[in-house]
Amino acid sequence: MHFLIVYHSQSGKTRLLAEAVAHGAESMSCDSVVTLLKRTYDAGPADMIWADAMVFATPENFGYMSGAMKDFFDRIFYPCTGLLEGKAYTVVVGAGNDGTGALESIRRIVRGLSLKEIQNPIVVNAPLDKSTIETCQELGKTIAAGLEVGIY
Repeated sequence: MHFLIVYHSQSGKTRLLAEAVAHGAESMSCDSVVTLLKRTYDAGPADMIWADAMVFATPENFGYMSGAMKDFFDRIFYPCTGLLEGKAYTVVVGAGNDGTGALESIRRIVRGLSLKEIQNPIVVNAPLDKSTIETCQELGKTIAAGLEVGIY
């Protein structure tokens, strides 16, 4: 099973959140789960087709997902249309406000890809602390365990 984490980060906050998700997944030692962490500019349609579950991690910029995350979706949308139906996903937002705009913009796009939201999104609108990192690690663990037992 394949777990893909795609992220964009300028300040480093969202990168740390995405890395925490990946670390959590990898700490599960699930032999049948391969976790891949990729920056938006390095990820493409083949990665999305490869993945069984994915996390999209983006900062909130001007009440929207980052431009780099939007570019990622622009590049993968049509090549992946019809190929991802029912695949699992969730979202992590490093927010400056409430994260609603970033979250909803991603949800609108992935509805067109027929992805299935499997976990509540994580929206971080405060400085990073140990609890936030642990929450992201738990998300990674949960998704890896779900992949391992065939839930996703």
